[in-house]
Amino acid sequence: MSETTERADVGDGAVAGKGAISTLLGVGRTARPRQWVKNVLVFAAPFTAGQIANLDVLVDAAIAFVAFSLVASSVYLINDAVDVEADRAHPTKRNRPIAAGVVPIPLAYASAVGFFAAGVGVSLLADWRLLIVLVVYEAIQLGYCFGLKHQPVIDLAIVGSGFLMRLIAGGVATGIALSQWFLLVTAFGSLFMVAGKRYAEVMLFERTGAKIRSSLKKYSASYLRFVWATSAAILIMSYCLWAFEQQQRVPGTMWSVISIVPFVIAVLRYAVDVDGGNAGEPEEIALRDRVLQILGASWVVALVFSYYL
Repeated sequence: MSETTERADVGDGAVAGKGAISTLLGVGRTARPRQWVKNVLVFAAPFTAGQIANLDVLVDAAIAFVAFSLVASSVYLINDAVDVEADRAHPTKRNRPIAAGVVPIPLAYASAVGFFAAGVGVSLLADWRLLIVLVVYEAIQLGYCFGLKHQPVIDLAIVGSGFLMRLIAGGVATGIALSQWFLLVTAFGSLFMVAGKRYAEVMLFERTGAKIRSSLKKYSASYLRFVWATSAAILIMSYCLWAFEQQQRVPGTMWSVISIVPFVIAVLRYAVDVDGGNAGEPEEIALRDRVLQILGASWVVALVFSYYL
C-alpha cells in the first residue's frame, strides 16, 4: 500500500470518527435535555407535603425525575422522526438533528426504544405504579405523534396532560396523596402554556408563512387567546383555593397565602410573552427571563417558609 493511500485511509477514519461523534451528539440534542426542567414537577408532591427533607422520599422523587426524563426523551426522538418532513419546511425546526440529516431516522427509533427501556428500568427502583404512569404517558404521547396531534383541541389536551402526569408520577413514586386543587393548578397551568405555545406558532405562520401542522390551521389566534386567557383565570383561582387550603392545614402561618402574590405576578409576566407570540419555547423563557426567575424564587421561598418554618 502506498503512503498516499495510507494517508487517505487515516483521513477517512478521522472523518468517520467525527461523523459518529456528530451523530451521537445529535441524538443527545434530539433527546432535549434542556426540557428535562419540566420534570421537576415530580418533586411537587413531596415538597407540598412537607417531605422534601425526608431522604427516602427525596430519593424516590429523584428516581421518578430520571425515569420520566428518559421516557420523555424517547417521545421527543419519535416525534422528530415522524415530523421530519414538516420540520424541514419550518424556519427553525429544520435545524433539528433528524431534519438536518445528522441523525438517521432508524437510529432515532432505535434510540427511542433504548431511552424508554432505560426509563422503565429506573422506575422499578421506586414503585411499580410509577411504571404504569410512564407506560400510560408513552402510549398517549405515541398516539399524539402518530396522528392525534392533527386533531384540534385533542392536541392541546394531550400535551397538557404530560405536565399533569409528571405531577402524578411524583406522587405515586413517593406514595404521597395529591391535593385536588393542586392537580387543577397543574392541569390548567399546562393548558395555559400549551395554548400559548400554539398561539406563538400561529403568529409565526402569520408573520413568515412557515409551514404548520394541519390542526393549527383550524385554530384562529383569537380562539387560542380565549383558551390561554380562560386557563390563566382558572389557574389563578385554583392556586388561591389551594393556598387557602394549605393555610388551614398548617395553622398559624400566612406564607402559603403570601405565595399567591409572586405566583399571580409570574403568570401575568409570562402572559406578556404569550401575548407577544414569543412563548413558542416555554423552557427558553424560564431560562432567560430574570424577572420571571426572581418571581419563581420568591414563590418557592414563600412555600418553604410555609412548610418548613
